[in-house]
Amino acid sequence: MNRQRGYEAASERADDSSSNSRVHYNRTMKLAQLAERLGAQLRGDGSIDVTGVRGIEEAGPSEVTFVANPKYAGLARSTRAAAILVEPGFPEIEPATLRIANPYLAFAQTLGFFYQPPAYPPGIHPTAAVDPTAVIGAEAHIGAYAVVGPHVRVGDHATILPHVVLYPGVTIGDHFFAHAHAVVREACVLGDHVTLENGVIVGSDGFGFAKDSAGSWHKIPQSGPVHIGNHVDIQANACIDRATVGATEIADGAKIDNLVQIGHGSRVGRNTLVCAQAGLAGSSIIGANAILAGQAGVAGHCTLGDGVILTAQSGVSHDVPAGRMLSGSPAFDNRTWLRAVTAFQRLPEILRRLGQLEKAAARTEKADQL
Repeated sequence: MNRQRGYEAASERADDSSSNSRVHYNRTMKLAQLAERLGAQLRGDGSIDVTGVRGIEEAGPSEVTFVANPKYAGLARSTRAAAILVEPGFPEIEPATLRIANPYLAFAQTLGFFYQPPAYPPGIHPTAAVDPTAVIGAEAHIGAYAVVGPHVRVGDHATILPHVVLYPGVTIGDHFFAHAHAVVREACVLGDHVTLENGVIVGSDGFGFAKDSAGSWHKIPQSGPVHIGNHVDIQANACIDRATVGATEIADGAKIDNLVQIGHGSRVGRNTLVCAQAGLAGSSIIGANAILAGQAGVAGHCTLGDGVILTAQSGVSHDVPAGRMLSGSPAFDNRTWLRAVTAFQRLPEILRRLGQLEKAAARTEKADQL
């Protein structure tokens, strides 16, 4: 089949379908149906029509909201929402409630019921450059001006939007989704259900240079690819460097936020979160279920154990045992850091009082000498 004609035919079918290529916000379901889909306990009128989801202060009489933080409990009594997702032990209130152990997760699931992102029909845009040696799985969408290089392998149900570039030898699993201008460099391997947001670079050269006796820097070849597991999300403009040797590794379920830098040869564990503007220097090792908050930094060749939390703007230059929570730069125990910050704010007053005590002590000493 002529691929241009096939792409146009698929696009026409999408235009004729209410489930494709448009953004849909307006679906309606009864509150009882929503409770059943979530597995939540409903208290209130199950016949209410629900059309969407909104924050607790903005929600209207056909929208669902949630309370996961106790400090917002007071707003639950005044909200205009049709129903509120709450924990099972939440106090009884006038609005209908959907009681469930994890209201925030249920809120996310509910949002997915009502918000339908664009769907992209199978087909290859006539301006896309797909090398004849590339293998593309079933039901793939390849958008305008995308480039799929030699010997690339892409699994089934891939969505590759305009200007995405897959370098030679890339291997990608099923249900890959690459937003416009994402790039995957040579020989990198990505698993199933990987999402790359706009401008992500996977496999860019690591920052490796060697200095000669004259003081000039010489680039070290970055020969190792990036290996990314399954169900990994990488947000806009994040960069994951390829390794000098070996591989840079991102394990299953990891989530990488906007503007994150993962240095060459680093390893990020399962279900770990690396938040906005955080950075890992080369050969950093981060365990499973860790959280690196915004602008946290890890020096090269450091190991952070499972479950470690670095709070925002923390800087680590040493290994950290599993389960620790650190703050500050250089980072140390979070509880000690909180006390230190409190004391720091009081330093001017402490210094003033210390000066008064020193003066009083000096007067006393002088009086004793007379």
